[in-house]
Amino acid sequence: MKKTIEFIFDFASPNAYLAYQLLPGIVQRTGAELAITPCLLGGIFKATGNQPPMLAFGGVQGKLEYEQKEISRFVKKHDVQKYQFNTSFPVNTLILMRAAIVASDEGRLAEYIDAGLSAMWENNKKMDDPEVFVAVMNDAGFDGANLLERTQDPSVKQRLMDNTAQAVSRGAFGVPTFFVGSEMFFGKDRLAQVEEELQLD
Repeated sequence: MKKTIEFIFDFASPNAYLAYQLLPGIVQRTGAELAITPCLLGGIFKATGNQPPMLAFGGVQGKLEYEQKEISRFVKKHDVQKYQFNTSFPVNTLILMRAAIVASDEGRLAEYIDAGLSAMWENNKKMDDPEVFVAVMNDAGFDGANLLERTQDPSVKQRLMDNTAQAVSRGAFGVPTFFVGSEMFFGKDRLAQVEEELQLD
């Protein structure tokens, strides 16, 4: 029976982008399926009392500098050549994540995530600007204006909130989080453990 990697996902995290680059290789090696669950990282933080690293560790001498060094090492090790830090960070991803629900309904979630991640973490786009969002999605082959309009649909808003609440109820406190069955793994540096879990009989 095929196993599934569930990715609790939000565009807001650079580590979500970096993890996403490694997932195709894991899927290929293990034969697993990838299921992406759009959630709102800010909602996860609010529900769990967690904070983004820049707030949580901003007063810790050397901590944020080390985090950047660790990202640089990861990028080099895994040859993620296109990554660049978004100068608009932190970006409010509410539009992006609601539109991910819409794209999922259309069967185009993977294509949409590729477009959004590329814009955010390769091309330095300010994706909480509605005009930028529409232009990026038009260029990616979507109807950007239609996607933006549908982010105001109450059912879309509710499903994103429900996804977020369910992730928290299962133990998620940040992004990237992965589930293999009932086992939870947090962070891009746990992907080796995710792969090991997938290979267990």
